Amino acid sequence: MTSVRTQSVTVRRAAHEAPRRRSPRWTALAFLAPLVLYMLLFYAYPLYRNIELSVHDYTPRAFVQGDPEFTGLANYANILADDTFLRALSNTAVFTLGSIALQYALGLALAVFFHRTFRLSVALRAMFLVPWLLPLIVSASTWSWMLNSENGIVNSVLQAFGIGQINWLTSPDTSLLAVTIANIWLGIPFNLVILYAGLQNIPADLYEAAGLDGANAWQRFWRITFPLLRPVSAITLLLGLIYTLKVVDIIWIMTKGGPADASTTLAIWSYREAFGTGQPDFSPAAAVGNILILIAFAAGLVHVHLQRREERA
Repeated sequence: MTSVRTQSVTVRRAAHEAPRRRSPRWTALAFLAPLVLYMLLFYAYPLYRNIELSVHDYTPRAFVQGDPEFTGLANYANILADDTFLRALSNTAVFTLGSIALQYALGLALAVFFHRTFRLSVALRAMFLVPWLLPLIVSASTWSWMLNSENGIVNSVLQAFGIGQINWLTSPDTSLLAVTIANIWLGIPFNLVILYAGLQNIPADLYEAAGLDGANAWQRFWRITFPLLRPVSAITLLLGLIYTLKVVDIIWIMTKGGPADASTTLAIWSYREAFGTGQPDFSPAAAVGNILILIAFAAGLVHVHLQRREERA
């Protein structure tokens, strides 16, 4: 009789404990579900649609009627064979690498400068964030006015020093440089904020010990600051690369990719094919966009590989 009662108690206890054991799993799934739903709706589905666009011939009529012709990889072949491709690819490389290199260098220099507390450091730091806070259309319009050939402030200053007029936005020799300068100015605050946060995590004891050993400012930077900022620097450069690859608004407002495709990047080419000509050609635009996605994906893989190699070392 006692054994039967014991078994009954054991069974009831197991019945009560089973939901408790399962509850952490269901709780984890409940927290994970919104993220999975978000990724599916805003990443997986748009990527699928972009791939579908690139392997069909989507014209405005096909969008309305829903019967696009399947073309396979023909859009990609046409893109690669187009004379604009190599020009846009080289412009993208110059624009992207030039932007992120100078954004990082200037952002790091400012972060190190502001790392030493002084009276106006907070106010000056806030002022350097202004380009990041302004709407991009305002920033691009301001740079277009500043670099105007006839009455821009930049040419006015240059003429005061005896330098002749430079057609920043209308010359094939300078239009890419002009949009790159504007993009560098816009990206410095992001680099400043991220790198300054990274500097805050470096223990001050290391600098004090290095100072006692006789290390000068450059040695402290090269031996302590730069190596310990490497993980933060890597993610800053990766995010800068991904963001700069897809820049459209700055270039489109300032030059529209011209003159003669001198400032046309892959992102501008994609936008122009889809929306910029008045005759939308969505499928080639999607193909160019997918090439940009592949470039960004390859950069991400390189970052992961280097990070794993550093962790193993």
